[in-house]
Amino acid sequence: MTGPTSGSGRQRKQTGTPPQKARPAKAQPPKARSAQARPAKAQPAKARTSKAKAQPAKAQPTKAQPRATSTRLGLQAPGAPRPASAPSRPARSRVARPLPPRPGRPEVRQRWLVGIAAVVVLVFLVRLVHVQLIEGPSLAAKAEAARTATAVTPAHRGDITDANGVVLATSVDRYTVVGDPVAIEDFRGSSRGLDAEGNKVQDGALGIAQLLAPILDEPKNELAAKLVGESRYKVLAKNVVPQVQRAIADLQIRAYIRTDLTSRRTYPSGTVAGSLVGFVDDEQTGQGGIEKAYDDLLAGTAGSDTYERSLDGLRIPAAGQESVPAVPGDSIQLSLVHDIQWKAQDSIDEAKRTTGAEYGIAIVQDVRTGEIVALADSGSVNPNDRSTSAVAGGSRAVKDVFDPGSTGKVITMAAALEGGYWNPNSRFTVPYTYTTPNGQSFRDSHEHPVQRLTLTGVLAQSSNTGTVQAGEKIPLQTRQDYLYKFGFGQPTGLGLPGESVGLMPPADVADWDGRTQYAVLFGQGLSVNAMQATSVFSTVANGGVRMTPTLFEGSTSPDGVTTPAEQEPGERVISQETADTLVEMMETVTEDGGTGTNAAVPGYRVAGKTGTAQMPAGGGWTYMASFIGVAPADDPRYTVAVFLKSPHSSIFGGDVAAPVFSDVMGFTLQKMDVPPSEDPKRRLKTEW
Repeated sequence: MTGPTSGSGRQRKQTGTPPQKARPAKAQPPKARSAQARPAKAQPAKARTSKAKAQPAKAQPTKAQPRATSTRLGLQAPGAPRPASAPSRPARSRVARPLPPRPGRPEVRQRWLVGIAAVVVLVFLVRLVHVQLIEGPSLAAKAEAARTATAVTPAHRGDITDANGVVLATSVDRYTVVGDPVAIEDFRGSSRGLDAEGNKVQDGALGIAQLLAPILDEPKNELAAKLVGESRYKVLAKNVVPQVQRAIADLQIRAYIRTDLTSRRTYPSGTVAGSLVGFVDDEQTGQGGIEKAYDDLLAGTAGSDTYERSLDGLRIPAAGQESVPAVPGDSIQLSLVHDIQWKAQDSIDEAKRTTGAEYGIAIVQDVRTGEIVALADSGSVNPNDRSTSAVAGGSRAVKDVFDPGSTGKVITMAAALEGGYWNPNSRFTVPYTYTTPNGQSFRDSHEHPVQRLTLTGVLAQSSNTGTVQAGEKIPLQTRQDYLYKFGFGQPTGLGLPGESVGLMPPADVADWDGRTQYAVLFGQGLSVNAMQATSVFSTVANGGVRMTPTLFEGSTSPDGVTTPAEQEPGERVISQETADTLVEMMETVTEDGGTGTNAAVPGYRVAGKTGTAQMPAGGGWTYMASFIGVAPADDPRYTVAVFLKSPHSSIFGGDVAAPVFSDVMGFTLQKMDVPPSEDPKRRLKTEW
């Protein structure tokens, strides 16, 4: 029989071999046990015999020597010859024990290390690509932003001048002083030596205050208190003049204190046209009057200065920088004449004081162009003084509305003449009280016996009852049409903030009540502003052609190019003949027997109309006294309108407003070198 199979886990039973006492088998290592479990391939007997012979026999272990593990398990060491005389032992049941671990393989560890290194390199490579290609632009932008500063260069606001170039509003350079309390904590005064008083410059806020306080004329302790805190932007002074700014720059503390260029609006003419010119806010944006109406032209475009700075805030000279220059705003020229504006304001202020009126308005308009030569409100308003809100009030000449009163009779006369309903010599029997066919009763301002007046006399005497009789022939729609033709119920064209277009009767004349259809004939039942009322007389004086009122004469760009204002074409309202006749009729108002004799101007023919309009006030009534006239009547050049609200000395325009007209018109004609009247006056009959 053959011996035990190589690799077997236990001894097979040998035939012919005496049984031996079984020994407990030690546990084999798992690997060895696994190896033994596999049946070995049978080798040819011859080859196995020759191999065994070639190996010398090994001595059997004695009791004094430890047995090999394989011997104890009944196994032969690999390759060892089987003893020839080894007795055959019966198979014993043994428990397998684990084999020692297989020796490590360096090539596996190397592959693992290379793999891990490759993963790490790949992670870094991916991160590098992400930073460079994806996040790169944004990171670069953040870095550039951190070291880049941009200073805004304010644009100079354009000037506002009168017709002769007198400056009414201008802008000057000013500076805002700003501190950085966080950076000031690191200031060291040891390198500064002594301050202006010979004291050692301290560190931090106190040291900066030692240097800066004498320039800003502020106590050191108070200034130092402002320079302490967590803020990076602390305003220390505003509207600093250039001389002070240069003194601060000489301190060379730009890293801690800087001066930002700003612009300040000033009004050299003070109260002259103050309420008309308006004002600007802290951002140099127009907030009232001309400043707001023409803000787009005046504002300009701010510039910028972008540069790289060091950690201490100083500009890096060699670094790149970009500058966008500021573009100043256009200067605008108004049609106002400074001296006439001053005269109008002075006269209306004086009238307010002497008559006890609540307020007054004076307007001077060129009848040929529609340009406003003066527009004055009583009460001195200085845009340089912002301690009150008066400068924000705007001009009452376009804001406040009231019944035109008897000045509105000029429209009725124009419609009567133009429509051929009457002529200047048409005769009327004029009682103190007159009742219309629909039962409405009207009366004159003064009680009087029945008068025999011509149409001219009705206007000269400002008779309500005579005007109603003359207007009865005029159709309702024609009455309304003429109100709109002369500019009532429409914007004036000045474009001033807060303008009111007034209040008109219903658009459909069928909705007019029985009283309104007659009240509009003598200036009641509707409301207008002072500019609208003035424009009626300028239209008549301009031969019946209505010119849109305007204050804007043109603009001049920063490079000196002047652009004149576009002249809107006039609109004919009445014929030249009707206009000339109406001017002659209005001349009788200022002659003996008329209501406006106080409006006469020596050397000039004057045509005009008085007005006394009722106004509701506190549950009762008050009055707007007015006089509007043109001169010279033989060749009209200017219209002057005067309005006084709630005068105490008299409610009649001929008493309180006509003298102001005379004063302002006389000054205007002389200032503008208008020659005296030479053509003889044609006297129209007022009675029959």
